[in-house]
Amino acid sequence: MKYRVFLLAAASAASLTSGVAFAQTGADVEELVVTGTRTEGRSRLETLAPVDVISADALQQRGSTELATALATSVPSITFPRPSNTDGTDAIRPATLRGQGPDQTLVLVNGTRRHATALVNTNGSVGRGSAAVDLNAIPSTAIDRIEVLRDGASAQYGSDAIAGVINLRLREAASGGGLSVTYGSNVTSFDGFYGRNDDITDGATTTVSGWQGLSFLGDGFLTLSAEYRNRENTNRSDIDKRVTPNRITSRFGDADVEDLSFYANAGKSLNDTWDLYGWYGYQHRDASSAATFRLPTDTQQNVPSVYPNGYLPFLTTDTEDNSAGLGIRGEIAGFTADFNVVYGKNDIDFGVQNTINPSFGAASPTSFQAGGLTYDQIVFGADFSREFEVGLAGPLNVAFGLEARQETYKINQGQYESYARGPITNVAFGSRGFTGFTPSNEVDVDRNNVGVYIDLEGKVTEQLTLSAAVRYEDYSDFGDTTTGKLAARYDFTPEFAIRGAVSTGFRAPALQQQYYTSTSILYIDNVPFETGTYPATSNVAAALGAQPLKAETSDNYALGFVFRRGAFELTVDGYKIDVKDRIVLSETLQGSPTAAPGTNARVIYDLLAPYGATAARFFINGVDTDTVGVDVVARYRIVDEQAGTFDLTAAGNVNDIEVKRTPVTTTLPTPTSLFARQARLRFEEGTPKQKLTLQGDWKKEAWGATVRTTFYGDVLSPGTLADGSADNSTGNRGLVDLEARYTFPVGLTASVGADNVFDVYPRQIIPSQNTTSASPFSSFSPFGFSGRFVYGRLAYNW
Repeated sequence: MKYRVFLLAAASAASLTSGVAFAQTGADVEELVVTGTRTEGRSRLETLAPVDVISADALQQRGSTELATALATSVPSITFPRPSNTDGTDAIRPATLRGQGPDQTLVLVNGTRRHATALVNTNGSVGRGSAAVDLNAIPSTAIDRIEVLRDGASAQYGSDAIAGVINLRLREAASGGGLSVTYGSNVTSFDGFYGRNDDITDGATTTVSGWQGLSFLGDGFLTLSAEYRNRENTNRSDIDKRVTPNRITSRFGDADVEDLSFYANAGKSLNDTWDLYGWYGYQHRDASSAATFRLPTDTQQNVPSVYPNGYLPFLTTDTEDNSAGLGIRGEIAGFTADFNVVYGKNDIDFGVQNTINPSFGAASPTSFQAGGLTYDQIVFGADFSREFEVGLAGPLNVAFGLEARQETYKINQGQYESYARGPITNVAFGSRGFTGFTPSNEVDVDRNNVGVYIDLEGKVTEQLTLSAAVRYEDYSDFGDTTTGKLAARYDFTPEFAIRGAVSTGFRAPALQQQYYTSTSILYIDNVPFETGTYPATSNVAAALGAQPLKAETSDNYALGFVFRRGAFELTVDGYKIDVKDRIVLSETLQGSPTAAPGTNARVIYDLLAPYGATAARFFINGVDTDTVGVDVVARYRIVDEQAGTFDLTAAGNVNDIEVKRTPVTTTLPTPTSLFARQARLRFEEGTPKQKLTLQGDWKKEAWGATVRTTFYGDVLSPGTLADGSADNSTGNRGLVDLEARYTFPVGLTASVGADNVFDVYPRQIIPSQNTTSASPFSSFSPFGFSGRFVYGRLAYNW
């Protein structure tokens, strides 16, 4: 079945042309792209691999002002879930491309590598075990366009580009500007299984953004962009029947978030040959999300004299993100040359409020500083390219270069009471909701790597274009790797072409995965375990079956076609992605002091007792996956003098993932799976197998409107029972977004609209699987579970 999906791109072209697909509103058909090719002058329909181009205007024609949300709505192969009750992942949420891991997509800014977040997603969300780039750290007002390369590109760009590349191109302007104010909130109805039947208005969001272009030292430009966003939380928890009087005790939904972002992008000609360029970006984000409610009768976790009615802990995430780049480009000996240095840093401080450390009793603080994470990198790049006439139908473009990278990762301990065991020994210890990092968790590590590449592309005949790339990388911690790529395009006519590629790829183990360590309470089937997360190289992890991490590797295959005639364009691209030795967070191996000697549970308990834990998990290689899918992208543009201009667009993605191999530990008395059913199904069923977007944009003089329908395939949220009786699914759902706009003669544009007009929710989790009423929906829902969002926006450009 999977191979039939892959061959659909080549064998069923006729049937696919009757389907509609997506293209970008406001993007010119001949817009040139720089992602996926080092040959100048390629339009997005002339590339050897599929590239989506999303304009700044298209990013803004919706209610959400988050960059990742807008991108996921625009590109069907991108999914951006909105998890809740997943610690830091509530505030720093990862996106996926083609169903692969969030860290298997390389993110670039102005063609240079963007730094990852310091956060490791350790809870049960999409992307569990990954440390990805935080797309929402970049304000959409700073962006001119986004190019999404949907093809493996490790040989061209290095680690992480297994699924593809997202290249954020910053706005370049020496004049003009704009200011926008958006306000909206969720206006929705929720009918829960436990008795909540409300008309709800929450999640109020205010966004103020603007940009200004300035001349810089004569012929240069300086573009300043800023954005302020304040989003209040949403809550879809149901009534808690365990307390008297019955009431809503939990909070399940979007976190409270307040962020301030600033970007500056500049360029200046030094002479007729050389240009200087650079940028700086900053964001500060404060977020507050909820943990699970602690009952007043919970003798392990509550101190009744402090919280007689129970308590709901809140995790605060204070994030500071910095990035800066400086480069010079020009010509050396006939080669176009580009030298650049880029620095990025992500710093996260955790706090816990409205909580307690029960082991200190009534003397415990009720708020804690729980420690923090820091990741930074500095990257030096040197790239050269030149066209040579070698007797082919066109010039041969030769590109080569190197990239050197230094990375650092740190874990800082929290305050003493956030992790310590106090004088009361028969209760839980550490701050409830999020236990602070201990002194033994502290980490300060670094590594470096150097990569070199060569990339060739040229027209062999008038119809045939070929490209080849080879890249060699050497890392200071795990060794070296070589990847390659071959791609071809054959233009049968100016209207029709086929294209395809074969490549190998890799993803280096992140420092966050190699060295993250923590000790906290983890609930397994509602039973608390003092759980340690240990580095793969630690004595504990090694005793449980861990080995030093190595790079993930991939084989990518792509085949598709491009068709265009007049105002109509269509691309169909099939793909197959085989990934070996994926890095995952292992199962939680549980110990017990009452287990019989020589059993797994007793061996684990004896091993962990000196560390104050009763369960353990760690990062490990060993999962192999095969992915097969097809992307369909099309557009039809109508220009009518009386009716106006219509952009009719649509996009579809079909994606099927299968786990082929999982790791097993043989160091325990009984061999045990380290990646069991629940984790496997998160990979296979955690993102939609089908996603389709239909969009119509209309403009006539001062009026404009956008209507968008997005269909999401069913997503499975696997439970812990082997027979599947605890599984849940979101159901097949279709959401409609609508916006209307009017531009006044003075240049002020007023917009009103609604995302999810018809107030669609995913399927609710049945009471037998949601016994506390706290979380009625799966965090795997690809569109969240906050219901209709109604908004208005005023924008002025000059």
